[in-house]
Formats: sequence, C-alpha cells, structure tokens
Amino acid sequence: MVKASKALDRVLVLEMVRVTEAAAIAASRLIGRGDEKAADAAAVEAMRAAFNELEFDGTVVIGEGERDEAPMLYIGEKVGTGNGPCIDIALDPLEGTTITAKGGPNALAVLAIAEQGCLLNAPDVYMDKLAIGPGYEAGVVSLARTPTENVRALAAAKGVKPNEIIVCVLDRPRHEKLIAELRGLGCGIHLIPDGDVAGVIAVTDPDTTIDMYMGSGGAPEGVLAAAALRCVGGQFQGRLLFRNDDERGRARKWGVTDLDRIYELGDLVKGDAIFAATGVTDGSLLDGVKVRKGGLITTESVVMRASTGTVRWVKGEHHKG
Repeated sequence: MVKASKALDRVLVLEMVRVTEAAAIAASRLIGRGDEKAADAAAVEAMRAAFNELEFDGTVVIGEGERDEAPMLYIGEKVGTGNGPCIDIALDPLEGTTITAKGGPNALAVLAIAEQGCLLNAPDVYMDKLAIGPGYEAGVVSLARTPTENVRALAAAKGVKPNEIIVCVLDRPRHEKLIAELRGLGCGIHLIPDGDVAGVIAVTDPDTTIDMYMGSGGAPEGVLAAAALRCVGGQFQGRLLFRNDDERGRARKWGVTDLDRIYELGDLVKGDAIFAATGVTDGSLLDGVKVRKGGLITTESVVMRASTGTVRWVKGEHHKG
C-alpha cells in the first residue's frame, strides 16, 4: 500500500472533481462545433479559474502541449491561492480536442496531483506505452520485448490463447505495422480515434474486455494514465520517443538524461497521488455532460487515491445561474 501523503488532504479528493467538472462543462458547450481550439480554450480557462479558488500552492508540471498550439496551462504556471500545501499537478483540461470538435466518444477533462517532486516532468514528445490491468506478476510484459512476445506472455498468464487477447491501439498511420502484427496473431484490436488516457485506464476495467494497451501517444498523457493505474492497480511502462534534435533538447531541458530509458509506473508517479476525470462526451469510462430540461446539467466523474485504493464515481447535478 502506498503511504498516505500529508500534503494531499482528503478534502482535495472532491475538490479535484470540482475542477474537472468545471473544465468538462465549459468544453461541452462546443461539442460537435468543429472548433478544437475554442473547445480547448474554454476547458483551460474553466480549469484555471477552479484551481485558483483552492487553498494550496500548486505548480503545473505537465500542462498543455506545445504540439497542438493550444492555449496553455503552461508548465511552471502557479495555481491556487498560494497558501497551504505544495502540490504538483499534471493536467489535460480537454483530452480529446478533435473528439469534442467532431462529437465523438471518450473526451475527458483529466488531472492528477501529487506531492512536490513526485510526478515525472515529461517533455511534450511522444511516448511508447504498454499497459495491462491488475492481477498479474510484475514483469509479465515489457517494452523490451516485441508485441508478439508480450501478447503470448499475457495470454499464458491469463490462461488463454493469444488470439483471445484484446489490445487497445490508437488508430494512427504510425501503428500500421503494430496492428498488422497483432492481427497476425489473431488478436482482437480495439481501435480508438483519440483519447489514450481512457484507453490505458480501460485495461483496469473487466467490463471493457480490453487486456492490454499498446502504441505511442503523448508523453504527458502517459503520466496522467500512470497516475490512474497507480491508484487502482495494473502495470505500465513508457519509453520516450524523439523525432529530432529539438525534441531531444527539450527532454534534456527537463532533466531527462537517459533518452532510451524504460520508465516503470513508480518512475512516472511516486508516492501518494489523486487522479480525477470528468466525461465531456460519452465514452467507455464515463458518461459525457448532459443538459437536461430546465437547464439542469449532469456530469459523471471518477476520482481515485493511491494511498487508499479508493475509487469514487461521482454523479453531479449543476443548476445554471
């Protein structure tokens, strides 16, 4: 069991839900409107305003990505009143900007918090990711092995044939070879258009039937997903991927010296942590924001804490005005 943090007061658990709710509601007003930047900007401003009402000294260590030229809750930005415990924050006010603009599934407002120095300062580059749910021996899968070897190892650990394993993969051209290799084994592949935080978390929920997550996506999202697995169990590995010298330089700026390192779950998120997410659009993890008759707004959120292993599902009703 992870030791409880003195800085992460239990009151902060529900306060984090209020923050993700605010971002999700703001973004939901732009679902299907075709404007990714406007949806992201709305979520960012709502999340920033909600943070700044809280009694803590918060620092964003993983923020909005430069790659998307998004309006930022930038790395190093201070949030909160400045009074109270020092907290590091990883966030994605709108995980799934394209999803939201097109009205697709699995868009989320997401954040994780931990004590100062306990979240990896992941540069805004890609990360090769591998995740499985709880209940397996440590090291059953590894990024040091091929996808085929990992599928066969997990199948043996689960007591099934390799063609009974279901793998979640982002639907991207860069994953064509991976998808072909998995289909050569007869695996079921759950392709998702975006939103790999939800994709990684799906391996922890038996109802999704997803056994493993594979493929590359944003490194900041990798840390967020790792925070969730830190709370509920499961295994996660990540390895940073660099396309050019600029990205390698960015990594060194944030203290990354071993560019080929395979990060374990405990390397990405140390100690106690709180993870919170609110659905923006309906998805496998959470229902999206709904506007009911009379202007009533409903939300669904999940909040987790590593030290207790507690997972709370929160249904919210919000009245306009």
